[in-house]
Amino acid sequence: MFRGLREPRRAGLSLSARASASVLAAFIAACLSITIADAQDSRPWKATRSDGSAVNRLAVEINQATVGIVSGNLNGTYLSIAYDLSAVLDDGNKFRVLPIIGKGGGQNIRDVRLLKGVDLGITQSVLLPYFQKTGELGNLDGKLVYIAKLFNEEMHLIVRAESGISSIEQLAGKKVNFSDIGSGTQLSTIEIFNRLGIKAEEVNMGQADAFEALKKGEIAASILIAGKPPGSISKLKASDGFRILPVAYAKPLQADFLPAVLTHDDYPNLIEPGRSVDTVAVGCVLFAYNWPKDTDRYDRLEKFVNVFFPRLAEFQKPPRHPKWRETNLAATLPGWTRFEPAEKWLQQHRPPTVVAERGQFEDFLSARGPAASRSAAVNPDERERLFQEFLKWKQARERR
Repeated sequence: MFRGLREPRRAGLSLSARASASVLAAFIAACLSITIADAQDSRPWKATRSDGSAVNRLAVEINQATVGIVSGNLNGTYLSIAYDLSAVLDDGNKFRVLPIIGKGGGQNIRDVRLLKGVDLGITQSVLLPYFQKTGELGNLDGKLVYIAKLFNEEMHLIVRAESGISSIEQLAGKKVNFSDIGSGTQLSTIEIFNRLGIKAEEVNMGQADAFEALKKGEIAASILIAGKPPGSISKLKASDGFRILPVAYAKPLQADFLPAVLTHDDYPNLIEPGRSVDTVAVGCVLFAYNWPKDTDRYDRLEKFVNVFFPRLAEFQKPPRHPKWRETNLAATLPGWTRFEPAEKWLQQHRPPTVVAERGQFEDFLSARGPAASRSAAVNPDERERLFQEFLKWKQARERR
């Protein structure tokens, strides 16, 4: 095959020339061997059946028992949630959750749809309709399914107190940080500003850079949509001139967003005792690619559901992230289809959160009047909205 490379030697070339030819031949041979090795990869993690090797058997066992979940960055809520899943559910080689640092909700949808090795992701409920509308990822009908709604992510709108800005509408025409490109914050903020008819000048940077830009007056505001309290916001102080701006629950937002409140307990360095800041929130979704039945990936996701769902109560205790207390496995998401084994599990079991809090929730509904109980009984979306109000009421009582 390399006969032509041996011709220079017969032609009486110098030793250095012959050496160069030999190096070239060796390089080509190495490249060919790599190509052949890739085509016939026999590394343990590529094995699909046991060949008698203990390492190969272990590789098959580990891969069949591991699910990868793409989350968010170090300062966000998603990575904490993914870590909690790993900490609670890992059971040696029998089952393992592998957290993956991600770019946020928008990129997570791309990764679950396209990236090898990613089984699960965390995103915002309004982003699936966004990608369906743009067509960036092709036809998504039936391609992505949700496992469960996890909690709500609150919108944090940070400005400088000295700026004189007192409403989101005053950001029109000003530079506003919508966070990193492809993040859930960016895409959801675009949706919010579009619905409110606010035309701001979008800039994109991480929160740490944005806060420095705020100090210098280079931007008017920075936005982060994340489950409270995210680390980046918790570090801010009112004494340094930062302020959380309220966001009204305006009618254009009510179809897909929820009302929310930020309190002194959430941000003791930003909000004075006894005061609160109204804002809006969006649902956080644990989702997956909709693999065909009788495939290894489908089986792994089914195993995840059967391991995760019965142990939800363990996630709602310290030291797990406080946002787990909002998780209602039975909550439905308009526009999404639930993963079939998850739906089957819910039909066969009463979710632990509903068992523990059913009496309190029913009392809450009764206090709202007969109309609230009737509406919750016939309308799953309205029941979910009332359940989120119940959680806020319950948390307020626990703080007393």
